Amino acid sequence: MKINKKDFNEAGKTIQMSPGEMIKALRELKGWTQVDLANETGISQANISSVENDRVEIGKQRAIALAEALSVHPASIMFADYSDVA
Repeated sequence: MKINKKDFNEAGKTIQMSPGEMIKALRELKGWTQVDLANETGISQANISSVENDRVEIGKQRAIALAEALSVHPASIMFADYSDVA
């Protein structure tokens, strides 16, 4: 099957989010507090707050734990601000 670019609409505007902002947005979409997320991940509420407010780097292990709890791929958190637009 040949794909014709004319058959597709251009995607809408993207937003830039830090990993912390993405975690907060995903957490709020679930209706969870930071304490709820802490209970699901084993990461302290204080650390979750620090990550959400971009005061500390998220790190691989935290990203994996948070992604599992939030039902997303870790890359959705780690590379929340990725754009392939030049």
